[in-house]
Amino acid sequence: MLAQGVTTQKAALGGSRVACRPARAARAAAPRTVSVQASKVKKVVLAYSGGLDTCLQSVVLAYSGGLDTSVILKWLQDSYDCEVVTFTADLGQGEELEPARKKAEAAGVKEIYIDDLREEFVRDFVFPMFRANSTYEGVYLLGTSIARPLIAKRQIEIAMEVGADAVSHGATGKGNDQVRFELGYYGLKPDIKVIAPWREWDLNSRTRLIAYAEQHGLAVPAGKRNEPPYSMDANLLHISYEGNALEDPWVEASEDMFTRSVSPEQAPNEPTYVEVEFEKGDPVAINGVRMSPATLLTELNRLGGENGIGRVDIVESRFVGMKSRGVYETPGGTILLTARRAMESLCLDRGEAHLKDDIMPRYAELVYNGFWFSPERLALQELVDKTQQFVEGTVRVKLYKGNVIVCGRKSQYSLYDSKISSFEDDEGAYDQKDAAGFIKLQALRLRTLARNRGDAWRNELL
Repeated sequence: MLAQGVTTQKAALGGSRVACRPARAARAAAPRTVSVQASKVKKVVLAYSGGLDTCLQSVVLAYSGGLDTSVILKWLQDSYDCEVVTFTADLGQGEELEPARKKAEAAGVKEIYIDDLREEFVRDFVFPMFRANSTYEGVYLLGTSIARPLIAKRQIEIAMEVGADAVSHGATGKGNDQVRFELGYYGLKPDIKVIAPWREWDLNSRTRLIAYAEQHGLAVPAGKRNEPPYSMDANLLHISYEGNALEDPWVEASEDMFTRSVSPEQAPNEPTYVEVEFEKGDPVAINGVRMSPATLLTELNRLGGENGIGRVDIVESRFVGMKSRGVYETPGGTILLTARRAMESLCLDRGEAHLKDDIMPRYAELVYNGFWFSPERLALQELVDKTQQFVEGTVRVKLYKGNVIVCGRKSQYSLYDSKISSFEDDEGAYDQKDAAGFIKLQALRLRTLARNRGDAWRNELL
């Protein structure tokens, strides 16, 4: 028997849930839209009981306004009988966010957060990751991965601000994003309730999803009625394409799919020269013009896209255990990575540089797998940032038909000394006779092996 104030509601096609809705202060009738870049909020202690039938008063939903999250919004209202607070992040995906606000209002949402997080995204997430020169499995520049911890962080901030019991996301049960979001949630607020509809409901086909939407009066775009050719995820760092038409790794991606870059074949026949200036490992100016982090990455995207830069087609190893084929466009990030490595080649000691290369795969894997808020990632970040104190100067690159070619670099902290490295007279800066002793010491163990193991060892090598 349900206590007074508890309602039970069965959502057609969506299964049933028992939800608790005790009396609470009445919310304002008019929707409240909050548009901010970042907020500092006081901590609120939240209490809840576990399980799918948890008594929820409100949940913060990561909301795009698309078909999936619109269905999730309605499903949460029906299945949990709770208030839904929507959160839409502007990470530079290039989409108009006003429709998402209007859809949330139409769904009866009273508190709507639309946050411009572009500067925070690049400054506090993309740039720190790039200081480690991170690429997952040697190729992927982690464009989707690095956006998830910021979304999770902001959701938790909002949940604490409004006193919500739970957070929710639209990631499926097959992908990496569910892991990334939820590791972020739990890393910041270990007692938060997480609702992952794709793991709970029975709307497990596009037909059922669309039927649910139509039954509840949700608009279904014409293009969504048929299986889309691929799924897309975009932010200021990259855009990804996965699934359906791309599921056969032997089939080449269609040229009309790409949105951020021309093909290398269609790129200009004349190269574009770009100078990128760095301070403490981060880019601060392009061609002598200082820019904010988000503005700078936007400009690199433009320059790279015009020259066919940044396309990759890879098969990656998902954290959940399967292989996945993905096609990515990361024009600005590709330029930045090449320019950064050129800057470091001039400014970093060999030991620093090689240590960074040793830890980079581990750092990249932590980002890919969703452990941005882990102590080991934070420790690695401290190490990486320590190496960047003297990574300052300017790198000149040539962009030409899909290629980023380094053609100049200079720094006040350059460790390159032409007097030492020159093949001409070094004026005593380097005594070549010293090399003989160095070589003999390096060869000592090899000579000992060859002498002690004799002909059998030598014959195996020869």
